[in-house]
Amino acid sequence: MRHSEEYGEEKPWEIWRGILLSLPKAIWHSASSKASDLAGSSRLLLAKRELDWNETAADFVRSALEEQLKRGGQHGRQEQKYLHQPYKDYVHLCSEEQEALADIDLALRRDNRNNVTRTAAYLKLYNDFPELHWSFLAHMVSRNAGWNMSDLKGGQADLLLSETDVYRTYRFLERSNALIFQDAYPQLLLYAHSKRLGKSLFHLLPRFHVSRFMQPFWEYFWLSRSSSLLAVGLIINEQNYIEKRVVKHPFFQQTVMHKMPFLLGGLSGVNQVVFPFKPAEDNERGEPRLGGRIMSHFAGLNARIQLGKHLYAVLFGLPQVQQGAEQFASSTPHTGSRADYWPGLFSPCAGEIKALPRQGSELLQNRFRPDGTLIYSPPLMDCFEDTPYEPISREDWFQDDTAIGDISIPDYPLLCEITAGHRMDILKRAYVHDAAAGARKWNGKGQETRETGTP
Repeated sequence: MRHSEEYGEEKPWEIWRGILLSLPKAIWHSASSKASDLAGSSRLLLAKRELDWNETAADFVRSALEEQLKRGGQHGRQEQKYLHQPYKDYVHLCSEEQEALADIDLALRRDNRNNVTRTAAYLKLYNDFPELHWSFLAHMVSRNAGWNMSDLKGGQADLLLSETDVYRTYRFLERSNALIFQDAYPQLLLYAHSKRLGKSLFHLLPRFHVSRFMQPFWEYFWLSRSSSLLAVGLIINEQNYIEKRVVKHPFFQQTVMHKMPFLLGGLSGVNQVVFPFKPAEDNERGEPRLGGRIMSHFAGLNARIQLGKHLYAVLFGLPQVQQGAEQFASSTPHTGSRADYWPGLFSPCAGEIKALPRQGSELLQNRFRPDGTLIYSPPLMDCFEDTPYEPISREDWFQDDTAIGDISIPDYPLLCEITAGHRMDILKRAYVHDAAAGARKWNGKGQETRETGTP
């Protein structure tokens, strides 16, 4: 939708009157939505299965990490220096190992161009090595990152964010996505080359500046193939990896994290991760069924780790969600448009969009099945070009035992189906969008004035 085509003849009071008149129905819809998701979650949880968690292996990893920290002193500094060793220090390696390193360097440059290439790379690795559960979890979460990025240029954000806000929020989401891939993808590829050569190559992890935190996880995974334990290790590692480099970075703290659109959560999209597991055409409501989680505090490290563990349990502990998500991933290429999973509500083609007179009341009236009034959700590559970023710091985040306490079996959240919750998030954005339209009409601006400039 284009705001310049909406509300053309309406007065501000007419827009706000429409919002107020539809609010009681929206409140009722919100209450019934929570009940619907709870009922759906209960049915999914009835079929939950035990994760392949090995507590003996977890104890081994915890002990190995505690021993790393105990060594400390000069030896610890030597390990830290080893993390920074340049490529020339690996010339003593055999030809197979050097070829593996060169191949990983090439793959990293090729596949870390943008969210679309990263998302596809994660899925290919999972298809080749199904024991790498984290790779499929990363694929699905990376899809969500792409949808969040595209939302910034979509039909529900066009009245809410300046061009500068759009760009900075995009940079925040893109950098998080890129840095996690930069750290995790070489680890996954080292496993792939280890399988090909029939021997462990995890002594090469420092070559890619991987934290020493991951060493015992990969060593034990090579012996036991404990997918759950490795996934938990990667969840903890990647969230700590971006904590100072992105989330707590002063630039993003000042320009994104403390800005009102981000604090409102839903306007930045980062408060929901959805796993489509039943297509819209199989649902009498004409909407997809969605597993996943809703979170309230993206900025908190512990909250993000707990979210990741919950998402893992939902994706790999609930058979219906896993099978449906795998079917969706294999049959639907990732474009960044929400039309990928809900073509009955979103459209990737701006030329096909007819403006909703009022997004909120229109969505409620038509039960989220608008006829010819779809919400614009553009493909990601139509919104943003490939984005280079500056060099990052290479220090090892693992300096104390705080993260060791996070090594535990993922538990199942009470709310694991969020179909209705996602619908309500879309509705919330619609009402904010309508209120912004009324405010602009009242101020006599007619069309939005965009702030220009880049950080």
